[in-house]
Amino acid sequence: MAIFEQINSYLDLKVLSYDELDQLAGEIRDCLIENVSQTGGHLAPSLGVVELTLALLRVYDPHKDKIIWDVGHQVYTYKLLTNRKEQFPTLRQWQGISGFPKREESELDHWGTGHASTSISAALGMSIARDLKGEEHNVIAIIGDGALTGGLAFEGMNNAGSAQSEILVIVNDNEMSITENVGALSKYLTEIITNPLYRKLKSEIWDITGKLSQVGKPIRAMARKLQESVKNLVVPGILFEELGFSYYGPIDGHNIRHLEHILAEIKEIKQPKILHVATQKGKGYKFAEDDAPKFHGIGSFNPKTGQKTDLSSRKTYTEVFGETMVELGQKYDNLVAISAAMSLGTGLFDFSRKYPGRFFDVGIAEEHAVLFGTALAAQGFRSVVALYSTFLQRAFDQLIHDAALQKIPVVLAIDRAGVVGEDGPTHNGTFDLSYLRLIPDMVVAAPKDKDELRNLLYTAINWDKGPFAIRYPRSLSEGLENNEEFRIIPPGSWEELVRGEEAVILACGSMIAPAQQAVNKLVMFDRSLGLVNCRYIKPLDEELLVTILSSYRYIVTLEENTLLGGFGSSILEFAFRNNFNKNLFLNLGISDKFVPQGGRDEILQKLGLDTDNITNQILAFLERTRNGHISNQR
Repeated sequence: MAIFEQINSYLDLKVLSYDELDQLAGEIRDCLIENVSQTGGHLAPSLGVVELTLALLRVYDPHKDKIIWDVGHQVYTYKLLTNRKEQFPTLRQWQGISGFPKREESELDHWGTGHASTSISAALGMSIARDLKGEEHNVIAIIGDGALTGGLAFEGMNNAGSAQSEILVIVNDNEMSITENVGALSKYLTEIITNPLYRKLKSEIWDITGKLSQVGKPIRAMARKLQESVKNLVVPGILFEELGFSYYGPIDGHNIRHLEHILAEIKEIKQPKILHVATQKGKGYKFAEDDAPKFHGIGSFNPKTGQKTDLSSRKTYTEVFGETMVELGQKYDNLVAISAAMSLGTGLFDFSRKYPGRFFDVGIAEEHAVLFGTALAAQGFRSVVALYSTFLQRAFDQLIHDAALQKIPVVLAIDRAGVVGEDGPTHNGTFDLSYLRLIPDMVVAAPKDKDELRNLLYTAINWDKGPFAIRYPRSLSEGLENNEEFRIIPPGSWEELVRGEEAVILACGSMIAPAQQAVNKLVMFDRSLGLVNCRYIKPLDEELLVTILSSYRYIVTLEENTLLGGFGSSILEFAFRNNFNKNLFLNLGISDKFVPQGGRDEILQKLGLDTDNITNQILAFLERTRNGHISNQR
């Protein structure tokens, strides 16, 4: 009989035997595979923490205790067991449940997240707040070994160790394979050091030796060295202990009985502590076990074969970038590439295989990635740092302080710019044009198609006057396959695609294609519009822009970025500075709000950035101005 059908809440877990819990873990995995095969999502991470989640919800009560997930892409089991079982088929869909923890979705999601390395700092803030308010509850942070590569995690640990407020940090290590001997020995030691009698004895001896003025100090020092020496032989916990944490583990993260026992024991230890748990990413699904990176974040797939169902003959911009990097790597032996734990996601996997000595994966450390890449560029290398737009936000200071201020020609390949889709507001890259445009000496470009991406990348690695950013969307690429010789596209040069009579659309990057379609549709309404490919957001093509503002009264700007401080703002600023007071403007883009989750095309349509909505908004704009309503619109 299926157990999962009878589980309506985490409270139902309390009465299950360990055999029933093991069966439930298998049924939950079946549910995850079935649903994620339809919606897409972060399957492998969630499969790896099923038993850990069950154990946590057996020992702790999320209505009282605070459970904080780092990154949050492993919370699917947690969501199933915290009152979202019926909603789970809507995962990552428009108006469905989020693929990450989200405070407004459930009171049991104690901290919203989507980026790595945040959990320890959040947990410490909550534990200090608990202490200040005189409350009694537990605070638990679950962080992966990958997220521990981020500097923010160590900033939080350093502060937590000195504050000595009680928190539990669970390190979910899905890269470590516990051999039988090490596993058994570490389990034995962990059983001993979490035993209440052992802790009491250790505490009393420590107190006694501390009271012996002359003898006590050397005894204490000797005991400390002996403890460190013995533990160093079998467990890698001394670093954490030096930071002020008690360290326990590593233990098998798929043994519910043992997990629950250890969690219950260390729950009574009232100080900062770390539990090191070893898990297997993709556990229980052979395709995910064999290829965890592929199933880390995946679109819809056939659960019987593990093959994606959303295949297309068209290449994505990520694929075009990756292929171009390999091609340029052959051409330039001083071309280097840097990734922040995303060699597959950014398209650099093939480059890393072909040129392993020139590829650097720095872990989840975007600030370091940009600074490291900038230093390489300063030493004469053609340095390309590939990051998602949403993660580049973390390196804002490095962009200013290290790259632009020193005019170092590092190249920033910015993937997932604009609307990402199902991953939602934590992953949408809707701010980069605005925060990059304000930085002096920063070149900012956006290609209209695959050929232009190739040539902009070629231009960027041959640019020597400062940082050069290229942003492109998470989508299939536009344009025909064209692998002709590379050509330089001079920074600040635009391309007039269509000459119009009544108005003109100034569009950039991903918005060129729908703008072109809108221009064609507007002909049917007897509207003649021009179209300019504004591939450089900074610097502007000022010479062509003067001609455009002099030739057209009606100007439409179009961008897949927030309207606040974005491309449209730059056009308005230029017009104001240069006394173009008679032009009327319509700025189309993303309004001042966070963009929700859903399919990319679906979200663009709801934002008014699809062909039909662009067409209708331009028609309404021209109609208003014809009828005497002449105010500018954003």
